Amino acid sequence: MINGKKVVVVMPAYNASKTLEKTYDDMPKDLVDEVILVDDASSDETAKKAKELGIKTIVHSKNKGYGGNQKTCYREALKAKADVVVMLHPDYQYEPKLVSAMASMIASGIYDAVLASRILCGGTLKGGMPLYKYVANRFLTLAQNLLIGQKMSEYHTGYRAFSKEVLETLPLEKNSDDFVFDNEFLTQVVYFGFNMGEISCPTKYFTEASSINFGRSVKYGLGVLWVSLQFRLHKWGLAKFSIFDNDRGTLDTNHSPDHAQSL
Repeated sequence: MINGKKVVVVMPAYNASKTLEKTYDDMPKDLVDEVILVDDASSDETAKKAKELGIKTIVHSKNKGYGGNQKTCYREALKAKADVVVMLHPDYQYEPKLVSAMASMIASGIYDAVLASRILCGGTLKGGMPLYKYVANRFLTLAQNLLIGQKMSEYHTGYRAFSKEVLETLPLEKNSDDFVFDNEFLTQVVYFGFNMGEISCPTKYFTEASSINFGRSVKYGLGVLWVSLQFRLHKWGLAKFSIFDNDRGTLDTNHSPDHAQSL
C-alpha cells in the first residue's frame, strides 16, 4: 500500500513466458498489494509460468484483442478493490522498478492518470525503437496535443497508472478491443476532466519484446487520428460519439468475458 491506498498491478499478456519472470522479479513487491495477469489465449506457457510465480491469472480461451485484454484487467482490478492500478506489460520492455513511483503519483492525489514516457528519457532510439515508429510517435503526439489541447510528450506508451475513480467513471466498455483502445482511453481521461502526468522511462526493444508490425502500426496510427478528431468534433458540438458518453458504458465488475477462466 501507499498512503493507505491499495496498489494492484495488471499485466495484459500474450506469449510472454520468456520475459514474465524477469519482469515480475524486478517489480517492487513491498508496495504492490496484488498482481493480476490476463493471458489472451497465448500459444506458449505464459499462464503456467504466471501460476508458478504465484500471480493471480485469468486466461482467455479465445483471443479478445489488446483492448479486450485490458478491459478484463481493469474489471479484475476493481473486483480486487484496487485504489491505484498500474498496467505493466510482462515483456520487460518497460522498467518494472518504476511501478512504485507511478503508483505514488496517483496515491498522493496529485494525478488521476500517469504515463511512463519513452520520449522524456531521451534514449528512445538508442533503446532500439525503430526509426519509423519514432517518427510516427512524434507526428501522432503532435497531432493529438493540438486536437485535444494537451502538452504530453507521448500517448503511445504501454506503461500507465490510473486511480480507481478513473476506471469507475470512463465508458471503457464502449472502446475498441484492438490497439486503439489505448488512445480512446487517454482521450476519455482528458474529456472527463481527469489530471494526467508523466514520468521518464527507459525502454528496451529486443526479440521477445512485444511489438506490432508495420501494417498494424498504420492502422493504429489512422485510428489514433480519428479518435482525436472525434474528441474535437464532440467538444465543438458538431457530432456525437458514444465513447464520450458514460451512460451504461462503465466497466461491469459482475461481468466476465466469454471463454475466460481463473487459475
